Amino acid sequence: MSALGKTVLALVIGDVQADRVVPPTGFTVQLTVFTSAAMAFLAVFALALSMASGRLADRWADALARTATVRISAPQGQMQAQTDAVMAILWTTPGVADPRVLSAEEQRALLEPWFGPDLPVDRLPLPQLIELTETEDGFDAEGLRLRLAAEAPGAVLDDHSRWRRPLVRAADRLRLLGLVSIGLIALATAAMITLSANAALSANAQVIKVLRLVGARDVYIARAFVRRFSGRALLGAAVGTALGMVAVALLPGADPAGGFLTGLGFHGAGWIVPLLIPPLAAFVAFWATRIAAFRMLQEIT
Repeated sequence: MSALGKTVLALVIGDVQADRVVPPTGFTVQLTVFTSAAMAFLAVFALALSMASGRLADRWADALARTATVRISAPQGQMQAQTDAVMAILWTTPGVADPRVLSAEEQRALLEPWFGPDLPVDRLPLPQLIELTETEDGFDAEGLRLRLAAEAPGAVLDDHSRWRRPLVRAADRLRLLGLVSIGLIALATAAMITLSANAALSANAQVIKVLRLVGARDVYIARAFVRRFSGRALLGAAVGTALGMVAVALLPGADPAGGFLTGLGFHGAGWIVPLLIPPLAAFVAFWATRIAAFRMLQEIT
């Protein structure tokens, strides 16, 4: 068996005599468990934010990428003629599917969030909107613009690219922010566990000296601290993860009217991902304690 395998086996099985070196109670125990639980709780929300942002970016990109709008601005006497001309162009354009003229009621519904329900749409010189759907093959936007400019001068094609790019970019940055937050949480957990391990080693300096006198090696002593602190981090992270998943489950479900804030959660197999947080916390505690233990043991003479 390799040295790493022996170390992992010793950590799992443990050593009763070696475990007595590490104080079973005290502020270092409470600090390690509490820190791991709090950081795991925050990591669940950071992970939920990152995954929700990814879903949001994909949803926005897919929804806006397949739709486009033609806006017709013309005098009242020419509006119907230009609308008919635009519809004829759209029906004969490859890659365009289901062009549809929006009714006055639909345009009122689009403007209602900004101007209220009493907007007199029929008395305002609003442009006529035509909604179209893009097929899987897509259409030539520049070519369509040239045709519209030639046959319907008042028509303007909007393929939503100027709206789609900022929205998708913002969602991607939110996803990156969530991942960065998880990294910072891991570093903060490692720092706090390192401080706890240093405090425990310093408090037991005399015990460590006696163990050395009777022949105990530094690896034997360090292994005891690594085992105890890794177990405490695993326990605290498991509690924090469970509480975080319960809190996320209690958030409002996804609602098209509610937008992003009502979709902050895990979907389907995504609920398995937070279960990786406790073992990752134990892994961080393992290396943080191991490095701190050997460094402190070199200072204790």
